[in-house]
Amino acid sequence: MTPKHKLLAAAAFIALVPSLLAFRKTDPLPKPAPPRIQVALLLDVSNSMDGLIDQAKAQLWNMVDVLGRAKCERGAPQIEIALYAYGRMSNDKTAGYVKQISPFSSNLDSLSNALFRLTTNGGEEYCPQVIYTAAQDLPWDTTGGTYRAIFIAGNESFRQGTLEWTRACAAAAAKNIAVNTIFCGDRATGISLHWNLGGECGTGSYTHINDKARIEDIPTPYDSALFTLNDRFNFTQISYGAPGAAASVQVREVDRMNYAHNRAAAAKRVAVKGNKTLYRNSSWDLVDAYEDDSTIITRADRSTLPDSLRSKTPAQLKVLVQKKQREREQLRTQVTQLSRQRDAWLAEERRRRAGARQAEATLESEMEKILKQQVQRAGYRIE
Repeated sequence: MTPKHKLLAAAAFIALVPSLLAFRKTDPLPKPAPPRIQVALLLDVSNSMDGLIDQAKAQLWNMVDVLGRAKCERGAPQIEIALYAYGRMSNDKTAGYVKQISPFSSNLDSLSNALFRLTTNGGEEYCPQVIYTAAQDLPWDTTGGTYRAIFIAGNESFRQGTLEWTRACAAAAAKNIAVNTIFCGDRATGISLHWNLGGECGTGSYTHINDKARIEDIPTPYDSALFTLNDRFNFTQISYGAPGAAASVQVREVDRMNYAHNRAAAAKRVAVKGNKTLYRNSSWDLVDAYEDDSTIITRADRSTLPDSLRSKTPAQLKVLVQKKQREREQLRTQVTQLSRQRDAWLAEERRRRAGARQAEATLESEMEKILKQQVQRAGYRIE
């Protein structure tokens, strides 16, 4: 290379330096959106459905626990659950007696609280209408690899109402939503009342349950320890912001309601609370919020903190939050270990008790079975 060419090359490189520096200063590529699992529960709340509602209250935590074990190449999914009630005369007639109780949400305390507030009353059970409403109104994710499912449970004719079931199924199929129908009664009656039609939406399934079955509540040697860990976990939460104090109270109230309703469900709730991916409250818990963004220590409104913390300096508050964070991680480890031991003990105990007798199908058992099968279609594996 001649001296002249060397000078030209050097000049060209110098001219590129600002561009190279600008490239280095650009923001990193945004992280890909986390995988998602979206499930809408559509529950018949007409007069005869008290048993179904009781089972739904208990099965929420098992469903979330099962979904929380789903993994794919992109990691652990974000779980979102919606809740609809249909079949109550006090619901809007023009909406087909359908009411959205909760949109898609990851706020499990709020969802559980909503389930416990459900009561039954006589009405018209328009299954196609509630399926169509959920398919149309909810913000279903269109990303490939998202598992989208509707679970509808009831005990009257599937074809009631003015909206054709084919239109409801077409609305769900257009968004790749699996429609799973669960008839409360024996299989043959469910088929005679057309509940198997839901399977014709393409990717869903039909099953039946005994909604009058007693909810399983087998005491285990691990329950008391799990409930003690749960109490300690609650004391690692530090409320802040406008919703903080009320949300903190709700956590303990939902604990109490689940414990009073079914100790087995309460133990599953503890397992879910111990899973960082499933149970996060960054909007009102300073410990979770700090993990997402450490600047929350200086940004949080001091007047919304617990009285004992309002006079703390940012440095003092940071030390306390980090201490609570370490305590919580230790508790999560213990909860995970005990929950696994509890599950193994229960599986063996169920085998011992069952013998030749087949266990009754309930909302919990059927939903767990269906979920484990269907999430695989979206590329997930259940660990």
